[in-house]
Amino acid sequence: MLSKEIATKVLEKCLITGADFAEIFEEDTITNSIGLIDEKIENALGGRSYGIGIRIFKGLKSVYAYTNDNSLDSLIDTAYKAALALGSLKEDISITLNNTKVLTDINPIKIYPNTVGYNKKIDVMKRAYKSAKSYNSLISQVSVGYLDKDQQVLIANTEGLYVEDRRIRTRLSINSVASNETENQTGFEGPGASMGFELFEKIDPEYYGKEASRVAVTMLNAKNCPAGKMTVAIDNGFGGVIFHEACGHSLEATSVAKGNSVFSDKLGQQIASTKVTAIDDGTLTNHWGSANIDDEGNPTKKNVLIENGILKSYMIDKLNGRRMNMKATGSSRRQSYKFAPTSRMTNTYIANGTDDPKDIIKSIDNGLYAKKMGGGSVNPVTGEFNFAVSEGYLVKNGEIVEPVRGASLIGKGSEVLMNIDMVGNNLKQAQGMCGSSSGSIPTNVGQPMIRVKEITVGGREEN
Repeated sequence: MLSKEIATKVLEKCLITGADFAEIFEEDTITNSIGLIDEKIENALGGRSYGIGIRIFKGLKSVYAYTNDNSLDSLIDTAYKAALALGSLKEDISITLNNTKVLTDINPIKIYPNTVGYNKKIDVMKRAYKSAKSYNSLISQVSVGYLDKDQQVLIANTEGLYVEDRRIRTRLSINSVASNETENQTGFEGPGASMGFELFEKIDPEYYGKEASRVAVTMLNAKNCPAGKMTVAIDNGFGGVIFHEACGHSLEATSVAKGNSVFSDKLGQQIASTKVTAIDDGTLTNHWGSANIDDEGNPTKKNVLIENGILKSYMIDKLNGRRMNMKATGSSRRQSYKFAPTSRMTNTYIANGTDDPKDIIKSIDNGLYAKKMGGGSVNPVTGEFNFAVSEGYLVKNGEIVEPVRGASLIGKGSEVLMNIDMVGNNLKQAQGMCGSSSGSIPTNVGQPMIRVKEITVGGREEN
């Protein structure tokens, strides 16, 4: 990675037009992925990505440039051209970089993926495949994916920061297809962590294979979901995608700072039911969205966003912190050196409540139990969303009676938060990839089971 001497020269060049802050982000990432379909390896890809991003601030103006050439001449030229975009030449400025060390590694690695052969990785995939394929004769196809990523970063800036970090992540994904003579239904599982290959000492690939196939078969035999306003219980784990998408993005400074959020200027106000406490925590050991430092070099933090319904904090990056006159919260992230960082979520979840999940189901006279959530779309300005329910069940008189498919949840994030009137005690997190202006990044979503007293459920009529 870049020496302090070179980093210092490049950062000094960034300030020649009167800028007040500059930053270097150097990245060296090795990625391995394997794809298996119907017990055959379809692809096995390995790749390396290297580059250096240079970002410069002048007040609230910013410019970002990047290069793959780490020679001093190339870096000085890139810095010079970026600086010129912010003004005319001024006097040179000297800076000093201090060595900043990460005191605690929150993601200890036991088995580095680069020490594990492809055959051993494929064996794990085949275990998941066999479990999924043998679940039921209706399973027509199973695909399994394996991914590991080893990212090394160096971040230096004109405030004296000079820090390195190494991030290891490993993930398994299983997609099962159940078919009959007329249609197909799918089930998906995607466990992952900020771990090495020891992930597969912690999780059971066979379990996740069966679970993907169980959902596919269940939904194949389900009838269409009726539509209308109803009470809905949303289960734990990936059910947290509702909060992540419909509310979490609206609490990122990326939208808050420019007034493009329904939650702008609402710190200290009640924006959710008193049952709701929501947290974004990048410090959780070995969690999928965790890191020692964010992509601006700040230590990650546990940020309480909502406490008993009161808005306590936003997720803030350096540039938007300037706009808001607030400090960064260790929430700045980016996909790679090709993206300027901005405020993003890490591991975001609704905290445990006191309600028993069994009591939540018993409390519903006529409604829906959304056991697993799928994808959807959200308008971050208004918080309006539409999410698919990948596994759902009708609930009548406090009993789960039958599976239904084709359900979707439609509403506004701000309204859903106020309508959560029961929160379970079975918090669980699940893994996903989140896309936004700084690219696609790994994030955890999570919650215990919650009850939304009324929400619009979209459905389909029976043929």
